[in-house]
Parts: sequence; structure tokens; C-alpha cells
Amino acid sequence: MNSTKALNVLKDHGYKHTKQRKKLLDLFDQYDAYVSVKDLFEVFRLDFPGASYDTVYRNLYTLAEIGILETTTLDGEKHFRFHCDTHGHHHHFICTSCGKTSPINLCPVEDVVSTLPGHQIENHKFEVYGKCPSCV
Repeated sequence: MNSTKALNVLKDHGYKHTKQRKKLLDLFDQYDAYVSVKDLFEVFRLDFPGASYDTVYRNLYTLAEIGILETTTLDGEKHFRFHCDTHGHHHHFICTSCGKTSPINLCPVEDVVSTLPGHQIENHKFEVYGKCPSCV
């Protein structure tokens, strides 16, 4: 995902193209990692000093709800990044120091399905946390 594609997704879901949403999307173009709301807000308010934390928070959740952003929780705080749509179905290793991700090209859900006969799995999420080579 990138900001141009994200703006098209917003339009397809009936959302307006605003300067604030464009700025948030441009910020995600700059990061190749999960970023906290607090960190995004610090940079965002340089261009929009009157904007509230809640405005940024609400916009991020909207972007996540329509599939533009992915979320994870690191140290009890929600972090966001552009939805990863370049590798097909996969999961991520997430660095707990810098937030960068690496794809994991296997899915353990097949093993889980075999241990739950009669169950219907509707969705799943698998993430591995630790330190990337740059942060070790």
C-alpha cells in the first residue's frame, strides 16, 4: 500500500480526501515500520498545530477499518502501518525496538485447524515479536 493507492481506497469507501488524511498517509509512506499514534501525532501537529490527538486517532482507526492500515499492539500501545499487500498471505516478525517488520512466509493456521475438529475458523492473526538484526 502507498498513499496514492490509499487515497483511492478512501474514495471507494465514500470518504473525502482531506489535507489531514493526506498528511497521515504521506507519513506512512515515510515509515517502513509500525508507528505509534503518539509518534505520528508529534509529526502531524507540525503541519496542523490545532489538530487534536483524537482527530489523528479516529482517522487512523478509520483507515484500519477499511483495510488501508494494519494494527498491532506493542508495549500496550496501538501501532499502525500501511497494509502489506505485496507478498500474498503471510505474517510478520515485528521488531519491538524499531517497529520494522519482516515477512514470515508460512502460516501455522493449518496446524491449528487439525487440532480443532468441527470448528470453523473465520480469521486469524499470527505475529512474532523480538529484535531485528539492527536492534540486537
